[in-house]
Amino acid sequence: MSVVAKPNIKPLGTRALVHRIEENETQVGGIYIPDSAKEKPQQAEVIAVGPGELKDGKATPLPVKEGDRVLLSKYAGTDIKFDGEDYQLVREDDILAIIES
Repeated sequence: MSVVAKPNIKPLGTRALVHRIEENETQVGGIYIPDSAKEKPQQAEVIAVGPGELKDGKATPLPVKEGDRVLLSKYAGTDIKFDGEDYQLVREDDILAIIES
């Protein structure tokens, strides 16, 4: 699992702050693919989670917690840069699965 410093960001509602896990790049046949043509990795580490959805004055927590490794939908989240690191702020609906090791 990657080691990323935890930023001082607290997501609101049903959002989670994640750090995408870059896959190892392998080049076949010496072809270089520029970053702009690459797809975003779909695996991420959960850095922080919001309190969840409010129903009848009570918060229903998200099913993920800090440190979980998750699969995200292909175009999930809002990209943010904080202290030189890239993160995404995603909604609960953008988290497809928890990866168990």
